[in-house]
Amino acid sequence: MLYPCTPEFLSALDAAHPGLLRAPAARDLEEPRGRWKGQAGAVACPRTTAEVAAVVRACGAAGVGLVPMGGGTGLVGGQVMPQGPAPLILSLERMTALRGAYPQENVLVVEAGMVLADVQAEAAKLGRIFPLSLASEGSARIGGNLAANAGGLNVLRYGNTRDLCLGLEAVLPDGSIFNGLKRLRKDNTGYDLRHLLIGSEGSLGVITAASLRLFPDPAAKVVALLAVPSPQAALELLALAEAELAGLISAFELIHRMGYDFLAETLPEVTVPLSPLPEWSVLIELGLPRGVAPEEAMAALYAQAAEAGLVQDGVIATSEAQAAALWRIRESIPEGNRRIGSVSSHDISLPLSEIPGFIPRAGAALARLGDWRINCFGHLGDGNLHYNVFPVKGRARHDHDHQREAVKACVHDLVHELGGSVSAEHGIGRLKVGDLERYGDPAKLAAMRAIKAALDPLGIMNPGAVLRG
Repeated sequence: MLYPCTPEFLSALDAAHPGLLRAPAARDLEEPRGRWKGQAGAVACPRTTAEVAAVVRACGAAGVGLVPMGGGTGLVGGQVMPQGPAPLILSLERMTALRGAYPQENVLVVEAGMVLADVQAEAAKLGRIFPLSLASEGSARIGGNLAANAGGLNVLRYGNTRDLCLGLEAVLPDGSIFNGLKRLRKDNTGYDLRHLLIGSEGSLGVITAASLRLFPDPAAKVVALLAVPSPQAALELLALAEAELAGLISAFELIHRMGYDFLAETLPEVTVPLSPLPEWSVLIELGLPRGVAPEEAMAALYAQAAEAGLVQDGVIATSEAQAAALWRIRESIPEGNRRIGSVSSHDISLPLSEIPGFIPRAGAALARLGDWRINCFGHLGDGNLHYNVFPVKGRARHDHDHQREAVKACVHDLVHELGGSVSAEHGIGRLKVGDLERYGDPAKLAAMRAIKAALDPLGIMNPGAVLRG
């Protein structure tokens, strides 16, 4: 049983650790989509792993729930607790140190509160890249990225956040410190707690530091926006690119016309250099070694694709400014979506070959529920689509509040039928607890509950996130 974070509890914690606590700010109790408002008795801001451990032990002794907080950018409500006894928020905002840089090993060791953009900057100082790239990288913190196993734009080439982490330091629910901050590529010594904690969304412990993999910065990059006749053609273009340029494709993003229409409606300064605007297009980036001319490589790919009928038009960036402008289009689509206001947003993944069939089937199924605008876009290279459903012009998302669950079930049922996942890169949080129960494998769910009970028998770690409390 959990108890609220009382003034008496906070007074004792403050006496033991002066300067640790602050009052909750609005940013601590909000999530980006505005679906929920959280609650908290206070925010603890530890400066060291030892202080994190002390806070966790205090919460365990008092039966107070603890909600870990990174940058607050999560999209599934894992960082806000709207119901139940008021918890203590544990923010990693003070734990931002660079603990070590090892250029010969291609490794950075950083504390969990370091902002993702700062991790990227530290890698750049070594002439390397940390390839995790997200729209929220200016405020997301690496501990939260790891806790959610964030995806982003470069998964096709470099993998999810899980694939970019060699070791972790974390505080477990009993207040003990897991000293797993190794820099090893191979460590075959039993159960891998690192991978258990990554993606657990703070429900099994608090990540306090990580050893991160770095990569050489490609000698040359080239970006192109290519009009394609269909999602099937986009997949065939991906296969062609992988055959011709194996291992050199950094990103392969599918964009629907609706995304461009939303930008024209909400962010008209973001222009698309294709006319007429295509129904479907692909943003592709290549990262190339020395000795390969980037624009010539992209032009050769375009020529082959055009001959095969896979592209209809295109723009190849010939400068860094042009490349940034093309990326700005893709990176502005989520903001355009936010300004329109979705009825239901879906972060899904599918087997690649199922995507061309899924898109029309989902549209037809949703049409039976009403009239909608659908913006389907995302990381086609790794099968991750953001399939978002919006009201038609003249209506607002709150006009469809009564239909939100039906819309979500319509999309998720089809994804499940086709062997996909209803959470590709955003996690479960609190938003998708019911979806996990509905679509999750029973054996997996039983194992997850057993792990949670074993590591967190008091249920203090992020109560209600991932698994129902």
